[in-house]
Amino acid sequence: MRYLPHTDADRDVMLQRIGMDGIGDLFADVPTDKRLDNLLDLPLAQSEMEVEARLGRLAGRNVPAGSVPFFVGAGAYRHHVPASVDHLIQRSEFLTSYTPYQPEISQGTLQYLFEFQTQVAHLTAMDVANASMYDGSTATAEAVLMAHRVTRRGKAVLSGGLHPHYRDVVATVAGMAEEVTASLPPDPTGTESILDAIDGETSCVVVQSPSFYGHLIDLAPIAEKAHAVGALLVAVFTEVVALGALEPPGAQGADIVVGEGQSIGNPLTFGGPYVGLFATRQKFVRQMPGRLCGETVDAEGRRGFVLTLSTREQHIRRDKATSNICTNSGLCALAFTIHMTLLGETGLRRLAQGNHARAAALADTLSQIPGVSILNETFFNEFTIRVPGRAADVVEALANREILAGVPVSRLESNQPDLDDLIVVAATETTTDADCRAYSAALKEVLA
Repeated sequence: MRYLPHTDADRDVMLQRIGMDGIGDLFADVPTDKRLDNLLDLPLAQSEMEVEARLGRLAGRNVPAGSVPFFVGAGAYRHHVPASVDHLIQRSEFLTSYTPYQPEISQGTLQYLFEFQTQVAHLTAMDVANASMYDGSTATAEAVLMAHRVTRRGKAVLSGGLHPHYRDVVATVAGMAEEVTASLPPDPTGTESILDAIDGETSCVVVQSPSFYGHLIDLAPIAEKAHAVGALLVAVFTEVVALGALEPPGAQGADIVVGEGQSIGNPLTFGGPYVGLFATRQKFVRQMPGRLCGETVDAEGRRGFVLTLSTREQHIRRDKATSNICTNSGLCALAFTIHMTLLGETGLRRLAQGNHARAAALADTLSQIPGVSILNETFFNEFTIRVPGRAADVVEALANREILAGVPVSRLESNQPDLDDLIVVAATETTTDADCRAYSAALKEVLA
């Protein structure tokens, strides 16, 4: 390869130095069934124009979220982002700045990160928040590792309402750290007995509310049981707008609050980049991963900002680091902060109320369709429906009618045949009455 000048002799020397017999040994941790034996079935060489044309044709097969009635959620949500957000984050002083390795000359970056932290702490009702993580799933995994450090225990109990992707990321990261995760079975009805799973070996219990299936979970009794045995409660959310309507996790006794901030300021963008939110109690701050910006005054008494805490391996000795996440999602965090500033508390509450009202109206409409049942007694802007037959087939049939009807649970829980008839449906402020009518009419037609 023209960009890799190493010779075979160079490679042999490097492999010998690290004690490997061959290149394949470097991939020993990748499961064998996930490795390719041959090259992908792609043309070996094409010109730049040919590649552009080919990719353009492939992109043309996508259905943009805003072009058809859209009810997809399950961890990534379509919300309206004001044009001013995109305009401001593209200003060169924001777009071209990078991580604040020299804080004294990065006052603008440190200030907006400080404001971001303040907003997240208020939203979650926690004492302190960091300057963001990669996304909600990695923030959840880092919270589990943090709980292990705090409690000096090695077992995390994961609720059956935790997003399957989050559960898998936690299991992967905890497994590499030789920690144990105990995942409860999927909980589509919101009736699991998680209190029974908490014991004296538990480091933390991880609960999502609203859950993956949309249920609102009372965290207070879970926090009480966890604290009684010396464990921590990690509260998770995937829809941050819900915090504009629900009692915040911190007020319910959570010790660590983590989640996805994509819904505020950040569009879907085909799955990322997103922004992970992480907040905790003051007494745990030195075990918190990531970086923390603080406020101070300079020698002349003027307000200034500093990198107060940075417990990642790029800043301190690797064996003392609490995390090897090597950056925060700076530009996405800025977009979050700008959008949140534009909304204010009143605007966020109004946005949350509108989301719930849309979802409630949609649930009422769908529940009138013969064969369709709503699994939720409580929900925010997302709920689960049961349909006759395979949900994946129903969703595909609706997609052929230009209705993106939600996420079939079987797509994320492939080895759970009892969940094959479930669809997770989301509605936001972008969902119109016409969208809901189109969904209802198309679903009736498909089920008939």
